Amino acid sequence: MVDFATVIGFIIGIVSLMMGFLLEGGSLGSLFEGTAALIVFGGTIGAVVISFPLATLKKVPFILKYAFYKKTPQPDKVIEQLTELANISRREGLLALEAQSQLYEEDEFLADGIQMIVDGVESEMVEDILNRDIELYEENILSVGRIFESAGGFAPTMGIIGTVMGLVHVLGNLSEPGNLGPSIAVAFIATLYGIASANVIYLPLFNKIKVRLAQEILIRDIQTEGLMSIQNGENTTILRKKLMAFTDKDKKRRVTDKKIETEAAFNE
Repeated sequence: MVDFATVIGFIIGIVSLMMGFLLEGGSLGSLFEGTAALIVFGGTIGAVVISFPLATLKKVPFILKYAFYKKTPQPDKVIEQLTELANISRREGLLALEAQSQLYEEDEFLADGIQMIVDGVESEMVEDILNRDIELYEENILSVGRIFESAGGFAPTMGIIGTVMGLVHVLGNLSEPGNLGPSIAVAFIATLYGIASANVIYLPLFNKIKVRLAQEILIRDIQTEGLMSIQNGENTTILRKKLMAFTDKDKKRRVTDKKIETEAAFNE
């Protein structure tokens, strides 16, 4: 499912720039300049290609899908899943979790954690492996996301280069003073492209990736803590409270007293 917030943000940003220009009496057609676009966007792409290995550049479609389509489960739902797994473990034993791991095949991280517990891997080893997986996953996502961060840094500079090139052309044709105004305006379109693309497209995309990644890391931290508690046979009420500590106060209030009382009665 498409993240409409990202799409709407792009639309609002681009349309606002155009509308502001039109309200100032500008012509929409004057915003489109092929030469400036070639210099800015072509130069930015070239700089990015130089900066990153081909293996990373090939992952651009993946990271775009990650920014626009990736859906992270809500912490409340994850806590409920882990609480249910804890209840099953206390009723039927850790081996009973093996059947449950098949229900979470789409969540490879959680499924692997459950399988390690079922296989009898020591808790310290399980925690270490899960934490390393989190670190590697975070670095893998950021290593590709930094492509947009770099593009956001190169684009304004390419815009300035395009403007300087345009002004050089203007100064070389001072014999035609009637054309100075339009020529200078065209030259500055390159700066506009560079600054606008950096601040409306590239850097916001990188920020979106970081925010989405932070949400995923939070979920994986909750899952790691929950799995450790399950393996250690902790009380499910205590487990829930520990996991709720990862969320904010508003989300804590969503857990009703009735659920807590029910779990406490079960554990007795």
